[in-house]
Amino acid sequence: MAKTDGFKDFVLDQLAELRGLTCRAMFGGYGLRYRDTFFGIIHKGRLYFKATPETVESYRALGTKPFRVTKTMTLKTYYEVPADILEDSAQLIEWAETAGTAPCPQPGRRRRAASKAHKSKPARITRARA
Repeated sequence: MAKTDGFKDFVLDQLAELRGLTCRAMFGGYGLRYRDTFFGIIHKGRLYFKATPETVESYRALGTKPFRVTKTMTLKTYYEVPADILEDSAQLIEWAETAGTAPCPQPGRRRRAASKAHKSKPARITRARA
């Protein structure tokens, strides 16, 4: 018999009008995508949305906290959606659309690998002939 997750089902019902929404199981929870953007996490009965520098203060002002993966690891780009927003389908969809259109963070600059010409060659080992 398949295991059901009532909270996940509730969230998906609340977001039913959001066309292009997908939900997939991941690491004991669920990941939400809107069109091609990963924007939400459902984990242990809580919903988290991607926060941008423009929206993070809205989450903090409502007293929500970032997604804590483990005791030592916190994702500060995902914040819990407040219960008042979660209960109001129209507001939840608005917040989801905002999170779902947030730009993806750009990867940090990587150092270019040294060219072969600059690498030093290891010393050649030779055997003395008798």
